[in-house]
Amino acid sequence: MRASLTPLLALLIAAPALRADEGMWTFDNLPTQKMKAKYGFAPDAAWLDHVRLSAVRFPGGSGSFISADGLVLTNHHVGHSWIERVSDPTHDYVGNGFVAATRDQEIKVPGLELHTLMSMENVTEALAKAVPAGADEARAAAARQEALAGLLKEARTRTGLLCEPVVLYQGGETWIYAYKVHKDVRLVMAPEYGIAAFGKEWDNFSYPRFCLDFSLFRVYEDGKPYRPAHHLAWAASGPKYGDMTFMVGHPGRTSRLETLAQMEAQRDALTPLMVRTLDRARKVLHAYAASGPEQARQVSDAIMGVENGYKVYVNQLTGLRDKEAMAEVARAEAELRAAVEKDPALKALAGGSWDKVAAATARRVKAAVEESLVGGLGSRTLEFALAVARLEAEAALPKGERDPQFRSDADIERVKGRLKATLIPAPALEKESIVAGLKAAQAELGAAHPFVAAALQGRTPEAAAEALVSGTRLMDAKVREGLLSGGSEAAAKDPMLVLARRILEIQKPIRKEQREVQAILSEHGGRIAQARFRVRGRSVYPDATFTLRLTYGAVETYPSAGTLAPPFTTFGGLYDRADAWGPEAEDHSWELPKRWQEARGRLDLRTRFNFITNNDIIGGNSGSPVVDRQGRLIGLVFDGNIESNAGRFFFDPKVNRAISVDASAILAALDKVYGAGHLVTEINAK
Repeated sequence: MRASLTPLLALLIAAPALRADEGMWTFDNLPTQKMKAKYGFAPDAAWLDHVRLSAVRFPGGSGSFISADGLVLTNHHVGHSWIERVSDPTHDYVGNGFVAATRDQEIKVPGLELHTLMSMENVTEALAKAVPAGADEARAAAARQEALAGLLKEARTRTGLLCEPVVLYQGGETWIYAYKVHKDVRLVMAPEYGIAAFGKEWDNFSYPRFCLDFSLFRVYEDGKPYRPAHHLAWAASGPKYGDMTFMVGHPGRTSRLETLAQMEAQRDALTPLMVRTLDRARKVLHAYAASGPEQARQVSDAIMGVENGYKVYVNQLTGLRDKEAMAEVARAEAELRAAVEKDPALKALAGGSWDKVAAATARRVKAAVEESLVGGLGSRTLEFALAVARLEAEAALPKGERDPQFRSDADIERVKGRLKATLIPAPALEKESIVAGLKAAQAELGAAHPFVAAALQGRTPEAAAEALVSGTRLMDAKVREGLLSGGSEAAAKDPMLVLARRILEIQKPIRKEQREVQAILSEHGGRIAQARFRVRGRSVYPDATFTLRLTYGAVETYPSAGTLAPPFTTFGGLYDRADAWGPEAEDHSWELPKRWQEARGRLDLRTRFNFITNNDIIGGNSGSPVVDRQGRLIGLVFDGNIESNAGRFFFDPKVNRAISVDASAILAALDKVYGAGHLVTEINAK
């Protein structure tokens, strides 16, 4: 792990001109001239429509249609929790893998929904017209929310699609994205965890890599395989060194357009708080996993997710503590502020906005610990109870007074649908999570805090957790479903729901403060964005929002560990790494599954396995297809290198790299290792 981002961070997004291949671009605003100047190619409208309509959004990740019969490709780690959901103690599809030999054997995955982006509508001007002249931040925010609710209702009625608001440029633009929802999704194929995550946590965010991190699902409609209008054809071979690459996916969140004050708050308070929270969760999960093999199976996905997040935030913090990086943020901000001060119109628009954002951010920091700890305590059962209590409270209000996410009856039904997919961990794990959360709340909020007092009621954290878990009926899926379908009298006395309703009361002033702070940040973040537009045009891309973006780049190496990283790894390198560790591998991290040991002689060891590119990605891009100039699939993104972890705030093209599985490796594995020639035939069908 490097200790500093070094002077390379002259390449921040805040800088006036973008360099290299930086950017997570929206489909309406691509730097086509830069693409043509560097690579001699830029996609046209038909190309963009094809890849957009081939892409799907998974919960927490990305994917793509890869056949005319609705076959979907994503990462194993994106599909992991869903593969785990259809597993049981006698069918460990995560550990042992799964291949459906026929479509009748494909396993329906309860609760899994995929989304395809069908249309995008810019409603920024319509919302601006709804704000009364001279309105303060709170009144302006309320007016925009009311207008947006009306626009969303109209869009849903007109399209019949799932319509979501998308705020870009810190409030500078608002769009409505309309999605087709796929609700019948079935597991088709998953390799063993041991090859999908070869190297486990040791190799996470490292390179060279040797991971077959993919899984296959199929979308059905009316009981038959769905026939998408577009799907990605596979190239005959993967990319070559220097080839141009595109990635089409849903980057989760970046904060590159935030102000210096906001980044300093992340460095000094908010990111360290996340590190502490994740560290608490990882300790609970590892302790539970150590209690037995079945317990380890139950939490394998949770451990992977928490460890991944912990490493990300630790390395983000390292980046934020880099003095040269933060100095560049300060320099770029000072440059923009100077331009604003020189222009009377811009000064009237945004001259005071940086100070307003700084003051609101200070309020956010002050409330951060309380916001973090007053809630679910890491318990899925209590989180479910809180959601039900919130549904009850919002449904009782007139529609115009509800929170925007509960504004219509359709909104409430969508929330209920998501809650029905809730999986509750084992009671022992729930208890330990609650104990750890209560101890943290005691330490950071104090015993006199209303939340701590309500949860403990004079008991120890251990006794309180025992009473909550042993007394609740919400761990029963039928009880949860009945509660969502109309409630029950017994629920009124359920200890989890009783505590949840009390927590909602305690959270009221917290949520009020959140709304006030967010109104200021949205108003003045939007003003800063408008000033930036006027100074620089739309040459700046918006921060990631877990919506569809296009990134472009090329297969490119980088200096690593005192040498030069190879652009590609091979099957031969995989076996070499496994041989080098042998049975001494830590936690079996580099031990190959039996099928892979037996397939060694059937594989061409020169086959390219993983490769690196300088595409700009972040969490959420996992599962994104890598496509070439012809819009053909050449790879599958599954990770970034350790240097890319600071990518939430900064982009450094000299060392930030995306790591992908080569498409040729996936086909070779399906054919030679898993005997899934029928899937190879489907994928290669013209």
